[in-house]
Amino acid sequence: MVATCTLAIDAMSGDFGPHIIVPASLDFLSRYPDTALELVGDLDQITPYLPGSHPRLALLQADTVVGMDEKPSTALRQRRDSSLYRVIERVAQGQAQACVSAGNTGAMMAMGRYLLHTHPGIDRPAIASAIPTRDRHCYMLDLGANVDCSADHLFQFALMGSVLVEALEGMPRPRVALLNVGEEEIKGNEQVKLASRLLREHHELNYVGYIEGDGIYQGYADVVVCDGFVGNIALKSSEGLARLMGRSLDGAFRQTFYRRVVGWLARPVLAELRSLMDPSRRNGASLLGLQGIVVKSHGSANRACFGHAIAQARAEVLQGVPRMLNERLAAAV
Repeated sequence: MVATCTLAIDAMSGDFGPHIIVPASLDFLSRYPDTALELVGDLDQITPYLPGSHPRLALLQADTVVGMDEKPSTALRQRRDSSLYRVIERVAQGQAQACVSAGNTGAMMAMGRYLLHTHPGIDRPAIASAIPTRDRHCYMLDLGANVDCSADHLFQFALMGSVLVEALEGMPRPRVALLNVGEEEIKGNEQVKLASRLLREHHELNYVGYIEGDGIYQGYADVVVCDGFVGNIALKSSEGLARLMGRSLDGAFRQTFYRRVVGWLARPVLAELRSLMDPSRRNGASLLGLQGIVVKSHGSANRACFGHAIAQARAEVLQGVPRMLNERLAAAV
């Protein structure tokens, strides 16, 4: 089957590099015969994990890797021969329709803005990702790209998040909420209050008002908007709580013989609970606002987890997320 889209993959990124990313890419190719991949990085490190050539897999050399502790400005100036820069460059050149990396988020944002630019009317890109809820999941942004945001930035995030959910979930007029310290109109700082007024005046958005932290997981909104400082803390706290609960349950069911028997009988329920809470099932955060598709994977992603990030990039390509954003923003901003 002839591939209909090409994705550029930063094979050197994350905690494990080619050891995880190459097998995950091969798994993806076996599941999606309509997609081709480009693995970018040090070919001497990549090729040992390849069983042979593949008709939909290309290899591109990159001489350096952006360190996780490098400053974005330094990486942008000095790492233009890196695997991260090259995958974004492939999108900018039109050689790939999207790219995926588990690398340095700040450097990814800086390189993305330099090579791809933002959509007209968008000041800053935002990181958006799916968060599990009681019924399914919602999308939350920003998750760390912008720690200080004005009301206009929050309004732009709401527009972008609404378009993303419409495209990926096929959901017309998704419910948009602002994350706040209370649901009452008098609550929140001035930026949040002003953003709420802007959203209420924009009738094309299905704005449902404020949402508190616990309401995210109840499924009260499909898009949850906040600044990157709050969003990143909320995300990392949720992931930490999920891991704590998983370890606590495992330990509790191993303490006595009776509990081990009960744990064995409860395995299907526990497996379903772990699946619901597992952040890796929704791995793949979109850098919304760039004029090109850039997907960020967790740095500690395992093989299956990184595969989810590649699938996220493919879905955004097939649904034409950048085109939808341009159309909506042209009419709304």
